[in-house]
Amino acid sequence: PGSRNLHWGEKSPPYGVPGPSTPLEGPAEEPFPGGSSGGGVPGQSTEQLNRFAGFGIGLASLFTENVLAHPCIVLRRQCQVNYHARHYHLTPFTVINIMYSFNKTQGPRALWKGMGSTFIVQGVTLGAEGIISEFTPLPREISHKWNPKQIGEHLLLKSLTYMVAMPFYSASLIETVQSEIIRDNTGILECVKEGIGRVIGLGVPHSKRLLPLLSLIFPTVLHGVLHYIISSIIQKFVLLILKRKTYSSHLAESTSPVQSMLDAYFPELIANFAASLCSDVILYPLETVLHRLHIQGTRTIIDNTDLGYEVLPINTQYEGMRDCINTIRQEEGVLGFYKGFGAVIIQYTLHAAVLQITKIIYSTLLQNSA
Repeated sequence: PGSRNLHWGEKSPPYGVPGPSTPLEGPAEEPFPGGSSGGGVPGQSTEQLNRFAGFGIGLASLFTENVLAHPCIVLRRQCQVNYHARHYHLTPFTVINIMYSFNKTQGPRALWKGMGSTFIVQGVTLGAEGIISEFTPLPREISHKWNPKQIGEHLLLKSLTYMVAMPFYSASLIETVQSEIIRDNTGILECVKEGIGRVIGLGVPHSKRLLPLLSLIFPTVLHGVLHYIISSIIQKFVLLILKRKTYSSHLAESTSPVQSMLDAYFPELIANFAASLCSDVILYPLETVLHRLHIQGTRTIIDNTDLGYEVLPINTQYEGMRDCINTIRQEEGVLGFYKGFGAVIIQYTLHAAVLQITKIIYSTLLQNSA
């Protein structure tokens, strides 16, 4: 967002010189609807503000998803794997209380542990997808003229990517749920070391209850592919509704330049927000099962999410995905699949608040520069 796309053969106009216009394409110096016509100093300053604002909006969204929401992810995962827990933390009020207890007894690091490994997993995922798509005919993007074969090949690429990233995801999960009380000061590349060790069977000794990676492929790929499909469908659906709403408002009445520029940036952010929220909520039970299977047999010690202090070992003995589902339903009830769901509510409430604050700041900057 914020960059100006040039057409073939078109050159960027010098500072203060109006860009040429052609009968087919219209004025080239008006990259945004409702923007200033003419290439004088006001137009240049507005374009620079647009580029800066676009970068700032994207940065704020990334910061919220990966940094500000990380304590919620940590607590949510700890609650999911804690089969001992009597308090399920289904509401944000109990989640905030237990977060305060962890911060008081262990310090702020207890809520931001494993954040570096989550970035490593994202990097491994993107790198694996790019490499696989380069050396195979599997498409990384789906064209507008798609067909079932192209969709199947694209989903196969996603499945292979999740398989490659799976051992590193497992190592990252351990880092985020391991209690800070007994945790060593591990380096940022410990996730890579543990992931490779999990593949070749070396590294930290595990118990006999550790499930082999082959047993984890199906639930991991199933969760990843379903998450991708649900989020993609909802994202396109919400984006279509917002664009139609914006188009109707443009036809009904003249829209201010400020609103026009807001319409250029925020529909995609809102669509991404809605897609992530819906896919996380729909797949939360499956994510609980997946995390319990990944953590089993790794000798991980987690925090007691009932008290806010003390530690608990993970001693589950699930034979596989089906056994895990049946055991949770019988011993913990249906709500056992939603342990820690209050953290999801806090996470997306924070995300929505940051989007709204960013929108207010951006509107104020545009109005002051107009």
